[in-house]
Amino acid sequence: MANLQPSGTFLMDDLYRAGGVLALLSQVKDLLHPDPITVTGKPLVDYLDDRPVYDETVIFPRETPLMSDAGIAVLRGNLAPRGAIIKPAAATAELLQHVGPAVVFDSIEDMRARIDDPDLEVTADSVLILRGCGPKGYPGMPEVGNMPLPTKLLEQGVRDMVRISDARMSGTAYGTVILHVAPEAAAGGPLGLVRTGDIITVDVAGRSLSMAVTDDELEQRRQSPASEAAYAAPVRGWAKLYVDHVMQADTGADLDFLVGASGDEVSRESH
Repeated sequence: MANLQPSGTFLMDDLYRAGGVLALLSQVKDLLHPDPITVTGKPLVDYLDDRPVYDETVIFPRETPLMSDAGIAVLRGNLAPRGAIIKPAAATAELLQHVGPAVVFDSIEDMRARIDDPDLEVTADSVLILRGCGPKGYPGMPEVGNMPLPTKLLEQGVRDMVRISDARMSGTAYGTVILHVAPEAAAGGPLGLVRTGDIITVDVAGRSLSMAVTDDELEQRRQSPASEAAYAAPVRGWAKLYVDHVMQADTGADLDFLVGASGDEVSRESH
C-alpha cells in the first residue's frame, strides 16, 4: 500500500509527509484486532480515526494498491512447519518458484569457513542452508541470514541465490532470503535434519517451503542429528536460562516464563 523503496519510489521522509505510519494503518484499521493495548494503555486502533492521507502517490488507497501481492510472505511445509518469512519484493522474481539441491552449513563459523572454498560443490541452482542461528542455537537469533554468495559463483556473474536460515534480518533489502524458520534446528525443527543434496522446493505463490524427504526418512535422521555439536550449550548463568526458556521466532522469541504473567501495572516508581 505504501510506495516506498526498495519496492517503490519514495523514502521514509515522504511517508511522514503523506501522513505517516498512523495514516497508513488507518487504511487497514478493520483488519487489526481491537483489544490489545499499547504502552500507552490504549488499543492501537484508538489512534487511527481521522488520520488523513495527504499524498496518495505515497500511501495508495487500499482499493488500488501499488502491488497486489507484496510485503512479506509466510511459507510453511515440512521444512518450516510453523512458518518462515520471505520478502518477495526484495527477491529475484525467477527464484520465487525454485527447486534445487541443498548446500548445508551447520553454523555461522562453518559457513564462513567454507563459503568461498573453490572446491565447494555448489551451483547457481543450489539452495544455501544455514542453521544453528536461531534463538536457542546461536543463541540469540543474530542478523546473519543474508548469507554471502560463494566467490566462485560471483565470478561467474551469479547475483542471487535462494538462502534459507533460522537466523533473522532486520530488513532484507535485497536477495531471495528465507528467514526465521520455525522451529529452528536447535529446537528440533526439520531444518536440523536437512542434508547436503536434499532437493528443496520454494513456492512463494503457493506459500510453501519443503524438502523432498519422506517422513520416515526424517524420523530416522532424527535419531542421530548431525549438527547438534554446533549449537549453543551453555551450562550456567543467564545464557543457560535464556537457551532453556526462549521461545521460537513465530511466537516472538519471548521467554516462556514471562508469557501472560507481566500485566501492565507499574508497582513502584523506578526513576
